[in-house]
Amino acid sequence: MFNEIKKQIDRELIKFLKNIDRLYFLNKTSPLLSKYIKNFVLRGGKRIRPILFVIGYRSFAKKIAPNLYTSALAIELLHNFMLVHDDIIDKSDTRRGKPSMHAMFNNYLSGKKGVKLNGQDLAIVAGDVMYAMAIQAFLAVEEKKERKEKALRKFIEATIHTATGEFIELIYGINDIKNIKKEDILRVYDYKTAYYTFACPLAAGAILAGASQPQAEKLSRYGIYLGRAFQIKDDTISMFQEEKQTGKSSLSDLKEAKKTLIIWYTYHHTDKKNQNAIRRIFSKNNANRNDLLAIRKIVAGSGALEYAKKEISGLLRKSQKAIESSSIKPPYRALLVNYTQNILNV
Repeated sequence: MFNEIKKQIDRELIKFLKNIDRLYFLNKTSPLLSKYIKNFVLRGGKRIRPILFVIGYRSFAKKIAPNLYTSALAIELLHNFMLVHDDIIDKSDTRRGKPSMHAMFNNYLSGKKGVKLNGQDLAIVAGDVMYAMAIQAFLAVEEKKERKEKALRKFIEATIHTATGEFIELIYGINDIKNIKKEDILRVYDYKTAYYTFACPLAAGAILAGASQPQAEKLSRYGIYLGRAFQIKDDTISMFQEEKQTGKSSLSDLKEAKKTLIIWYTYHHTDKKNQNAIRRIFSKNNANRNDLLAIRKIVAGSGALEYAKKEISGLLRKSQKAIESSSIKPPYRALLVNYTQNILNV
């Protein structure tokens, strides 16, 4: 079923982008902007968020509303908008194994004389357009007005929470690791990842289908636990897998001095020499591959990887407990649990 939903979403995405060109003449007004947005959005991906939105809806709906899959694109376009701005903040030139949005624009501008702007300037605008496209997509579904409004409010909440998570993560990035608490890191995980990747898509889909507030909250809680687990796993992959496997730079988190859970655990479970090394590397303006290898060695020797696995397992147990009391249709509950476990490879 998930593969079928993903295929439908991919088809709708192509169709939606064509409709945007038709409605707003984007390809005629600025062929460059239209081309680069399509390039970025159509690169593929797991489509986790729109799939969960559809599952959340179908778990409570009696029948599928017209244009449901178009509305599901909203959370995917929001995701892409966030990635464009994230890559600018992280100074990452790679996304999904290809140039990031600002890198594409920088390539376009290279060689042009007298240019007083850069790819980052143009990418910010492209991201803004993508967010407007997300709102346009959400409004497509033909459902009861009150449900639609409540679901849209949930979508807007996701945007605010995610941006807030990004903001506080950047602020924590300038703080010394010794002053960061586990609760601080989990707050970033919840706001920046868990809410808009898992909790919001599921809850918004369920609300759109007419689920009660308590039922939507159970799905949201389920999503928060999963989001934490997902981010812990992603942090580990980002540090220990190579760029060709992840599609993004392994050094980006170090360069931004991101305080992940495995770094927090490592710092508090290693000796003074390694603590000083961690603080020194995180204080550098431009961490290099030798720094990455040094951090990897310290992390591996601290027991942080084993700790991360236990945290993920514990969060999965909590998520399963949260969904057991939900009133979603049993087949969808089983599918949802299976799907999210596959995402985490557990």
